[in-house]
Amino acid sequence: MAYNRISDANEITLRYMDSILIEERLIDSVVADTSTELFGTTFASPVMTPAFSHLMQFKGRELTGLEEYSLAAKEMGLLNFVGMMENDLFEKVASTGARTVRIVKPYADQAKVKDQMQFAEEAGAFGIGMDIDHIFGNKGLDVVIGEQMAVQTSDMIRSYIESTKLPFFIKGVLSVEDAVKSAELGAKAIIVSHHHGRLPYAVPPLMVLPKIKEALKGKDVKIIVDCGIGSGADVYKCLALGADAAAVGRSMLPSLEERGIEGVKDFLGGITDELRFIMSCTGFANVSQIDDRCILKP
Repeated sequence: MAYNRISDANEITLRYMDSILIEERLIDSVVADTSTELFGTTFASPVMTPAFSHLMQFKGRELTGLEEYSLAAKEMGLLNFVGMMENDLFEKVASTGARTVRIVKPYADQAKVKDQMQFAEEAGAFGIGMDIDHIFGNKGLDVVIGEQMAVQTSDMIRSYIESTKLPFFIKGVLSVEDAVKSAELGAKAIIVSHHHGRLPYAVPPLMVLPKIKEALKGKDVKIIVDCGIGSGADVYKCLALGADAAAVGRSMLPSLEERGIEGVKDFLGGITDELRFIMSCTGFANVSQIDDRCILKP
């Protein structure tokens, strides 16, 4: 698709995120605690890894990039996400010991969807889910590495959710309507995302987030945000506008590629440190307290 104006949702997202400013509240503040509780488990911070797919070995190292960042998440006590892969590779990810959510593609082959979700549960996954924002392509239904995708009806998604005891995550929610449907179908978490700008002129996740938060009030559904997250300030803005956590994306890749596990730990640690600093400077002692009192939106 070609446009004369800016149509890149990633650029639109970054511009909107950077237009949100932060006020200080210093008197009586304390050093903040970034620990975060999700589904009865405490994590070191609300910073999460992205649901990457197709990462093989970088710079001749033995482990795949997926295994390396999973090990980093394990060592840091963070929730880990992975995306499209076959069961043998997920087994390697699971063996790292990271608390991992497996996001399965919306395959036309429903048996494959159910098999991958069942395999993840048996392998000890923390949660499972589906990225609904990968259903369509420019010429109809998407094809990803030779795999045909399919429309996902409410009944299909409900059947996946009811087939597991694990928390179910629906990734690619970018409207109040899909957020409410996800809750009604039994999802325990949604990821507010436009999947790195697949939709031209997609609304920035942080612009629609407050409406989604309000619509889900009292529904016990966790809200995670991704797209363009690359700093502690970005994570703070997500939390202040209604998210429970935020996942970094391609911003992590240079550190992963260059230095593997240690690179990811330094990158994610730096984001968590900046989040703690901003929380302390705005009077929030812990993550559960954060709201929009110190946020100035355009």
